[in-house]
Amino acid sequence: MVRLQDKIAIVTGAASGMGRATAFAFAREGAAVTVTDVLEAEGEATAEEIRKAGGLARFVRHDITDAEAWSAVVADVVSEHGRLDVLVNNAGISGTGDSDVTSLAFFDKLIDINTRGAFLGIRSAAPHMARSGGGSIVNLSSVQSTHASPGQHLGYPTSKGAVSGLTRSAAVTLGVDGIRVNAVGPGLLPPMRSSGLSGSSEWRDKFVSRIPLGRTGEVEEVASAVLFLASDEAAYITGVEIMVDGGLSSAI
Repeated sequence: MVRLQDKIAIVTGAASGMGRATAFAFAREGAAVTVTDVLEAEGEATAEEIRKAGGLARFVRHDITDAEAWSAVVADVVSEHGRLDVLVNNAGISGTGDSDVTSLAFFDKLIDINTRGAFLGIRSAAPHMARSGGGSIVNLSSVQSTHASPGQHLGYPTSKGAVSGLTRSAAVTLGVDGIRVNAVGPGLLPPMRSSGLSGSSEWRDKFVSRIPLGRTGEVEEVASAVLFLASDEAAYITGVEIMVDGGLSSAI
């Protein structure tokens, strides 16, 4: 079974990390993937590697905080393929990218990228999905959406908690149009490009000690959960948040 055969998908923040792994997983399962990111060289490389492996992919530079850019990207995909079936709001930044945990500038940046970006994606994709009979939207939240840890900027759990609320609200509102909206909440994964304190071995060792499975997660494990929610296997699932965290959210 090819789980996303002929599906048309957008994966944001797909130049690296979870987004890149998700784009590869989608392409392997038959989707035509539009890879978006602000990192042009890395995004192009992701799309090229997918094509070399026999998948369908292209790269579009995309600032997810820009409403007009969102409209343009979605319109371009619909013009190219006739519809949009799946949107993965993956792009985001770490909560340890600024040592000042009460920095107003960084708070605004976290909300702008992590929360506003997902809202704009839903806002742009939903009308097109509704016109073609439905679709699946998967947002990336975090274990920090319900639990906090020392060293995180105060705005990070705030931004990811808002993504969880946005997911539930959108699921309830858009279900009538056949659009499912779910979230995946990663736990501790390999450091992101934007990681600060959470990239240090000392901080990570302390965090790992609290994880029931006793290890860091892998981006491919998050991608597998996203793939499931995007696929028709999850056709009767909407408004949920799956934690991919090694049991951390159950232990704290």
